[in-house]
Order: sequence, then structure tokens, then C-alpha cells
Amino acid sequence: MPLFIGRRPLPARTAYLWWEGSWSLLQTVAFTLTLLYQVQVVHLNPAQLLLVGAVMEAACFLFEIPTSIVADVYSRRLSALIGAVVVGAGILLQGIFPSFWPIMLAQVIWGLGFTFISGAVDAWITDEIGADAVQPLFTRYQQQHLALTFIGILIAGALAQVDLRLPMLVAGAGYLMLAIVMAPLMPETRFERTASSDRPTWALMKDTFRVGLHAARRPGVVRSLTIVALIAGASSEVFDRLWTIHIFDAFHLPATGALHSTTTWFTLFALIGALISLAASLVANNLAADRINALHPHRLLAALTLVQAGGVIGFAIVGSLWPALIAMWIRDAASNITYPVQSAWLNRNIDSQARSTTISITSQADALGQVVGGPTLGALANRTSVSTAITVAGLLLTPVAMIYTRIRPSRPTATETQP
Repeated sequence: MPLFIGRRPLPARTAYLWWEGSWSLLQTVAFTLTLLYQVQVVHLNPAQLLLVGAVMEAACFLFEIPTSIVADVYSRRLSALIGAVVVGAGILLQGIFPSFWPIMLAQVIWGLGFTFISGAVDAWITDEIGADAVQPLFTRYQQQHLALTFIGILIAGALAQVDLRLPMLVAGAGYLMLAIVMAPLMPETRFERTASSDRPTWALMKDTFRVGLHAARRPGVVRSLTIVALIAGASSEVFDRLWTIHIFDAFHLPATGALHSTTTWFTLFALIGALISLAASLVANNLAADRINALHPHRLLAALTLVQAGGVIGFAIVGSLWPALIAMWIRDAASNITYPVQSAWLNRNIDSQARSTTISITSQADALGQVVGGPTLGALANRTSVSTAITVAGLLLTPVAMIYTRIRPSRPTATETQP
């Protein structure tokens, strides 16, 4: 601890990349093989897998607004640091106790921690460097994220050869260390903290929530992206929770000699997917930089959504392992290109006063979609098959493309007013 006392804050851009890079690495170590752990060690069935996901998303839904208001009223930097500690505790709990009910409790703790992070980090860096400067930084982060994902997968795979719980234990401890290291290094110079005489009043929190809710309900970019989050959440929950068990059910994985064969194969799948996503992001930024950095990228996002839908459906219906995996990797690559573009577009259309709360409302919509969509399509999987449920999840994405194409700017931009 004395090593970090008195350290000066880093430049905001550097601190953001350090924070997000560390988060990406730890998240990859923790979650690359979590589903494999839940299936092979804890022996969860498809219904339990989706129930675990629904509980996590319900926690996100319930805690999202209160924790985002804390970020908007007290400190976005503090909210992020608290989130890292709570997330680390949830991951440690899941790794220490390999049974159904501790894992359920771990999802609640993890969901609480995530809501402290959700919206706070994006709102913090947007305030620090300005809304017009975040798109290139978000894109750079996404490429860094993909590169560190590759490293994290290797670490997770190596640790899992010893014990499938070990990646979670290492990552959980890493999140606690991240909060300690970054506490003196993250600047917060542009955030106007509410005066002590005015906080913490319910009226103030209610006013902050109303500003965010008004932005989400007003016709325009924010409302449309909130609807997109609701639908996409319902689709993604099913795919993200069931793709592992679909591979077990539908395909045969060859033995890999002395290594733990299943762990080795799933590590390899993750590595190839990360490389494809990184290459796709680099190519897209070189060949279509003007569209990625556009102030109103609705057509690009619509096209990427259709690619994701096709990838999900292809994964579900293709009868051979490698073509199915290619479809999944294409879906993941399109999703990774989409995230920074949509995030920057959303931030450009939000007032700073309630930026974190407004972002959290869209996250809450995503959580609600997952809470509703997961169990519903889980029931469909039990009555029919896992592949049928994943196919329906892919079809759910197609209306999102139409929503993107119909979004109009909330206000005229310089680019759009030029002849």
C-alpha cells in the first residue's frame, strides 16, 4: 500500500486505458471457462444455467438506478472503485463454493458490483475529455480489449489445466488489487460533486433519475437505443448461456492427449474467436473509419446487427462443428465492432447532469430483456431443443436492424447540415 500513497493521477486517457485494459484482462480470465465450470464441475442443466443468468440480470435491474445515481451525485470514480471490489468478491465466492446456491448468491453480488461500474466509467471519461473526443478512445479501447482478451484466454486456459476454479480465484483477487492500485491514479477534475448541504436527499436522487428517465423516454437516439438494449438483451442471454451446452449436445470433441481435452478445446475456441474479432476491428477501422466515427452511424449498426443475427442462427442450425464455430465467431466479431460505435453515439446524445443514470437506464433495459428472455426461451429449450431456442434468439435480433435504420438525430449535427 505505501507504494501507491502520494502517487499523482494519470492523464485521463491513460487512466481510462489502464483501467479498462485491466478490467478486460481480469474479466477474460474469470469468465472464459466459467460456463464450462458450471456445466462440468457444478453440473448445472440448461434450466439452471438460464436461472443463474436471470438472477444475475435481475440483480443488475434492481440495483442499476440506485448505484448510477450514486455515481451522478457523489463520484463516478468512487463508484467504479466500489464496483471493482464487489465484483471481485462475487467472483471469489463462485470459485470457492462449487454448488448451485452459492453460485446464485455470487450472481447477486456480481450484479451489484457491475451496476456500480455500468455507466460510471463511460460517464467519467466523457466528462474528463469531452463528448466529441470519446469515439476514437472507445475504439482504441475496444482494440486493446480484444488484444488483452487473447492474453487473458491463455492465462485462463493454463490455470484451468490445474483446476477449473483457479481462473476465478485469481481474477477475483485481481479485481480487489485493481481498486487499490487505481484509487490514486484515476483523475476526476470535471465532475461537479453535489454540495454536502444538498446531499444525500431523496429529492436530489429523484431529480437525477427524472432527468435520465426523460432522456430515455424522449423520441430520438437515447429512447431508440434503450429499446434496442431491451430486445438485444433477450437474445444475447440465451446464446451466451447455452452455446457451451449446445456444443456438448450436438458435437463430439476429439481427445487432446495428456492435456485436459475439454478445457483445451474451449480455450482454443476462445483464442480463435478473439483473434478474429481483433482482426475484424482493425480492418473495419482501416477500411470504414468514416462510418465507424460517423455522428449518426445508424446504417452501419443495422448491418452489423443483421450479421450478428445470421451468426446466431447459423450456429444453431449448422450440423458440423467448425462451420458452427465460424458462425459464432462472426457474430462475436460484429458485436465487438458494434459496442464502441453505439456507446459513443449514446454518450453524444446525453446531458452531463445525468449521464451515468441515463446510460444505466439503457443497461437496465438490457437486464430486463435478459430476465424476461432467458427463462422464456429456456422453457422453449426444455420443451424442444437448445438449438431451437438459440435460433429464436437469432430471429429476435432482426427487428433491431429496422429500429436502427429508423433512428433520427436528436439534434442537427454539423455534418448533417452541410449541403
